[in-house]
Amino acid sequence: MTSFRFRSALASLLLAVSGSVAALLPSPSLALERLRMTLPLVETAVTLELGQAQTAQQLLKANPDLAELDQVGEGAVTRVLEQMLTAPLPKQSVGFVRESAGDPLFEQALLAASELVEVEGLSAPLTGADLRVALKAASKDGQPHLLGVLRRLPGTTASIDLEALVFYANRLARHQRGAQALIDGGQPERAMSQMVRGIQVQQPAWRRRQASLPVPHRPRPLALVIVQPQGDSNGRLVLISHGLWDEPFSFEGWAAWLAGRGYTVLMPVHQGSDLAQQQAMLMGDQPPPTADELRLRPLDVRALLDAVEAGRLLPGSRLDTDAVAMVGHSWGATTTLQVAGLRTTDVKLIKRCQNLRDPERNLSWVLQCSWLKSAADGSLGDPRVKAAVAVSPPLRLLFDPGSGAELTAKVLLVSGSRDWLVPPGPEAVEPLREGEPLARGHRLVLASGGGHFNLRAPAGAVDPPVLAPLIEAWINQQLLPQAAFRFDAGGWGSDRLPLVDVTPRL
Repeated sequence: MTSFRFRSALASLLLAVSGSVAALLPSPSLALERLRMTLPLVETAVTLELGQAQTAQQLLKANPDLAELDQVGEGAVTRVLEQMLTAPLPKQSVGFVRESAGDPLFEQALLAASELVEVEGLSAPLTGADLRVALKAASKDGQPHLLGVLRRLPGTTASIDLEALVFYANRLARHQRGAQALIDGGQPERAMSQMVRGIQVQQPAWRRRQASLPVPHRPRPLALVIVQPQGDSNGRLVLISHGLWDEPFSFEGWAAWLAGRGYTVLMPVHQGSDLAQQQAMLMGDQPPPTADELRLRPLDVRALLDAVEAGRLLPGSRLDTDAVAMVGHSWGATTTLQVAGLRTTDVKLIKRCQNLRDPERNLSWVLQCSWLKSAADGSLGDPRVKAAVAVSPPLRLLFDPGSGAELTAKVLLVSGSRDWLVPPGPEAVEPLREGEPLARGHRLVLASGGGHFNLRAPAGAVDPPVLAPLIEAWINQQLLPQAAFRFDAGGWGSDRLPLVDVTPRL
């Protein structure tokens, strides 16, 4: 998944609820009459009378002050209104909301947006089912745009609190500031030499193929990508788990790098939360991923290990399935931590998900809070996994902080200093600070300038993957301690994004 794909999907969730979240359940006699926007810093509000307007020009005619501002701004207000209120919603919006109503991920998106928009004069929070009715009515009446949806919501005034955006921005800055301070106080690891890195990229000694495996917990066979060394194998197996609405393609750079060093790599397609599922969701054919995916993803991994061990997958490969490595990104990193032995719990989910002003709340909580129904069933560690690399995992609410001693794998956690989706403060620095990682053999590496998407390694990229040497060094140290290139030996840094082991200063 590219960053554009993820942002498009997230925008679709929030677009469907913008102008309506935290609205209150309808009284049939009421209909929304105006929008009020509270502006930050200047402590003032702009009110827009909706009337019966259906176009930007009609809105301006009903609001003379804005019409005058539009003239001064040479049509700037018209353009904003057209883009925000009167542009047609995607044709699949009705189907998307219909399939999503009641889904935990969708309802969490509604809750997250409720801090920005409030409809006055009603008595109960709006649900996805109520939004579906308004969207369907607007489409039926030939007004399939946000203005049409707003007009069919109950209440009198929708207040859009732009000051809340300032609060969110400041909170995100705090979430990133501590990580940057740790980076600034440390020493970036030296990068692998250009000569060694160039050989790795220009002369890949690996081969790739696709396969599928029937599994009892999925309705369809589990699809996967297999990347194997072209020459001698070191007998070691690595699994790579993709994130929400992503696919193995985004991580084939890691796989090719590892296979070029003798590792065999398996990359499952988690069919309930992959790119194809996202496309079906946006077309209105499927709801968002269910909480059950929290349990099914680790079962995908277990099924692959069982199949290799039994010779049903990669027969004759002579791979050691008693000491395996696993790597994951985003939700795939959460899956990696589950398989590595962390115990899941619903305690913090129940306590903290409804608090919109929680000082550690961040965008990843939309996903984490959608796992509530399955959190008690997500403890699915597999002792065969001895080395784990978790890149940008949403984890703060899900895992029992006392279960670190139960890990069967040595864990390397990687986070980007500029990650706005899974920010490093609450989702990496603080959890590890509480868990004594250095004493238990685990590490936290922060990538200066790293975001949520620029740490991945898509197939065919011109530049070598930023994290590939680091991943290899960590796996070597745990599975091949005699290897010359190990984490403790150094040389796993990057000349594009400085990588700093901050564990000793937590």
